[in-house]
Amino acid sequence: MAPARARPAALSLSARRALWAYTFLALPMAFYVAVRLAPAASALVISLHQWNILSPEKPWVGLANFRELRADPLFWKAAGNTLRYAAAGIPAQIGGGLGIALLLQRVRRLRDLLRALYFVPFVTPIVAASWVWQWMYSPQFGPLTRIFDALGLPAPAFLRTPGQALYAITAMVVWEFLGFQVVIFLAGLEAIPRVYYEAAAVDGAGGMGLFRHITVPLLNPTLVFSVVYGTIVYLQLFTQVLNMTFGDPGGPLGSTETVVLYVYQQGFQRFRMGQAAAATVVLFGAILAITLVQLRSLSRPVEY
Repeated sequence: MAPARARPAALSLSARRALWAYTFLALPMAFYVAVRLAPAASALVISLHQWNILSPEKPWVGLANFRELRADPLFWKAAGNTLRYAAAGIPAQIGGGLGIALLLQRVRRLRDLLRALYFVPFVTPIVAASWVWQWMYSPQFGPLTRIFDALGLPAPAFLRTPGQALYAITAMVVWEFLGFQVVIFLAGLEAIPRVYYEAAAVDGAGGMGLFRHITVPLLNPTLVFSVVYGTIVYLQLFTQVLNMTFGDPGGPLGSTETVVLYVYQQGFQRFRMGQAAAATVVLFGAILAITLVQLRSLSRPVEY
């Protein structure tokens, strides 16, 4: 009589849970690979070819596009402008968002309405908001010009002066994302247990002491997220710049040019997809490196 076959061992509960988790994650992971990773890999492949979309020939050129990029002064101007956007916008955005969140936390009446009002710019279509701000800056009929005229002061040519145009666009971007930062900081502030403030107050800690030794340390994860998110936003600026300098994209005199706008101009106006892809790869590497440095240097786990 043949011996009975041994039945396969049943999966443990943890193994079944993991199997179901990976099953449900398969579809979004496939979508992520198709929408994010595959285009990124394609950009790397294109950057190594002389890729003119009007020509059927796509010869391999190796790192020639990157060498051409390194020698292009317009690319370095765009990179410098992009860093200037980030340096001017991130502190204003985070400082303003945290300050408003601290004030809203003290409000007891109409708090939800005020939160909604601050959040409205974030959900406003970027193109529409950019055109409204361009109209506000208009030296012919913009309301800011009329205010300066009423005060008897010369109206600045915000978007027509190289020294002012970049900061005029930065002000619009800060306005756009300020409400998002307010909501994020409010969530972080409300997650801090009140017992810490009460204990510190009993020990005689004042307002600045509470903020410095309790609020800031326990708000660190929120601050790190806000800095990283804001950095990525400013390093990828495109729509605001394109629409606010519509007649002269990147102007005046290239003072508002960004790396993403440079990619757009190289790829879709001059049909030099190889150099555009090379700039995209460089930008991706820069964002990845800066993000990793920020996560490593800013994260400060705190326990009380």
